[in-house]
Amino acid sequence: MGRILLVEDDDSFGYILKEYLDIHDFSVTWEQDGEAGLRAFQQGVYDLCILDIMMPLKDGFTLAKEIQEQDPEVPFIFLTAKSLRVDKLKGFRLGCDDYVVKPIDEELFIARVKAIIKRSGDSNGAQQSLAHRIGKYLFDPANQTLVLGENVQRLTTKEAKLLQLLCEKKNQVLDRNKALKTVWGESDFFNRKSMDVFIHKLRKYLEEDDSVKITNVHGKGFVLEV
Repeated sequence: MGRILLVEDDDSFGYILKEYLDIHDFSVTWEQDGEAGLRAFQQGVYDLCILDIMMPLKDGFTLAKEIQEQDPEVPFIFLTAKSLRVDKLKGFRLGCDDYVVKPIDEELFIARVKAIIKRSGDSNGAQQSLAHRIGKYLFDPANQTLVLGENVQRLTTKEAKLLQLLCEKKNQVLDRNKALKTVWGESDFFNRKSMDVFIHKLRKYLEEDDSVKITNVHGKGFVLEV
């Protein structure tokens, strides 16, 4: 149905809301403070962010700004116990798709969530769901781009295919022979040397984020660590 990042510090409300979203076939990652929410966003790809406003370490407004800096297309909903007009205006100025005051009407809330995800999916195209979050980067294999803030790195077809394989095995070993046969067609000496060059290029493209690295596993392959 859709991948949702829920950032809500209230144990009871967060648990109930996650369970309710799970029941409706959403894949939900639940974090309980703004810092953890930002880390989760950097490590995954989401169709919608649901952010509480009053949270420890980082409030929802600040978190929304930082998320938008990394992916301006992702939609988000603010949750709040306050219904002050000034807060609603602030939320909509930040570009939120909805502003929901607690306690919520569960059925109406799910309808809103579905509508926002559908609208976002229609506007971004079906390929957007194939994008991968790599730390601070957004990798779009369909368009062969690696984006960091305002910087867009265009990848060759082989670079994009190799990075796609690494993303699919994120934090796991990508078998060298599988990568060679998938991208180059054969696992011979020259193709192995060629792949080593491409791995070096991908490392250079990703070097602006210290939390991301591609490591060699001797005799086995490579790991994209995030």
